[in-house]
Amino acid sequence: MAKKILVKQVRSTTGRPGVQRKIMHSLGLRGIGQKNELPDNPAVRGMVTKIKHLVEVTE
Repeated sequence: MAKKILVKQVRSTTGRPGVQRKIMHSLGLRGIGQKNELPDNPAVRGMVTKIKHLVEVTE
């Protein structure tokens, strides 16, 4: 079974660069408090690293 990570948006994307907003949307996060379970792979980890100041990650 593939590993999963839980990503939760904790800060707003207002005033952030467009790239960071696009990453949030591609991870399925569209509002503060929203959570999404994603596969634990290098692509997702790379996106999370770029917006680590806006999200919480649970393994």
